[in-house]
Amino acid sequence: MPENNDNFDKFTPFFSATSSQLFLQKRYTQGKIEDAEKKSYENCYPFIYYIEHSKIYYNQSAKAPLCIQPILSFYGFTHLLKACLLTVNPNYPESTSLLAHGVTTRKRKKQQYDFLKDEVKTQKNGLFTSVAENLFHIKHLEGEKFSMESLLAEIPELQSIAWTHSKTNFITPVYIHDGFELPSSILDSYQMTADRFFEFMKGKTKEVTDLKEMKGKLSLKVDGPLGMNGPSPMRFNMEAELFMLSINKNSPAFSLPELLIHYLISYNLSIIARYETEWWAELLKTMPNDDYPSIVQFLKISQAKIPLLVFEWLKPGSLGR
Repeated sequence: MPENNDNFDKFTPFFSATSSQLFLQKRYTQGKIEDAEKKSYENCYPFIYYIEHSKIYYNQSAKAPLCIQPILSFYGFTHLLKACLLTVNPNYPESTSLLAHGVTTRKRKKQQYDFLKDEVKTQKNGLFTSVAENLFHIKHLEGEKFSMESLLAEIPELQSIAWTHSKTNFITPVYIHDGFELPSSILDSYQMTADRFFEFMKGKTKEVTDLKEMKGKLSLKVDGPLGMNGPSPMRFNMEAELFMLSINKNSPAFSLPELLIHYLISYNLSIIARYETEWWAELLKTMPNDDYPSIVQFLKISQAKIPLLVFEWLKPGSLGR
């Protein structure tokens, strides 16, 4: 990754109090928030500073030794998410409980620790919960557990790393103007009929509205504009520049938006880098198993992709809006 994250160039128009104030006023007006103009003036500088600090954290992460990259990247990530929350809630954060991470993990790892088997658990309050509810309208995630392996398997750019070689985690769909075209063989992967597949997808994402079966193909219609953020479990592969459909239908992470997936992994890595010094140092020095390539590749992809996903969410007409 370059020393400066070029993907932050997209945020340049926000580095203007005038532009950010007008942007926030429009968002607050669309959200039917009282005193939209006044609150947009109050929040334009906090909004700018969140983005500015995120950019600094990410740029420093790119220059830093690998041992502290997870910490810097995670705090860069959280600042971007706080900027997003400020566009829908002018009073954020209303209480100190919202400043918590919203997720927890075992701080002292067991002997024979396996990163891919490690789990994080979501909490009732905090940044993760606020983002899930306010950015993606997802509730009732409290107490859910997610393994690192199940989360990493939902990131399409990670298909090629060693621990996934024996798996096929994604089907590549063809994008059409109001949805996706899929091979009928997807039904074998899901072990479903076309009707069952349609009902299943409708239950996972509100955007799916129709399914037509043609010769060897399925046409999945999606309501609303399509962007990098979904609809889940449709993932956008940044490197290949195409959409991919996850086939990990039994995974608890299957229908999570990718921003939330990255957050859960990033949080856990930041905890490991801060508190599991011995294990972390040994991993970086000895590279004993698949944990090392999984983590290194994730950090590289996440540092480049998170700014793009956040900017996509901020754009007018995105699914997050």
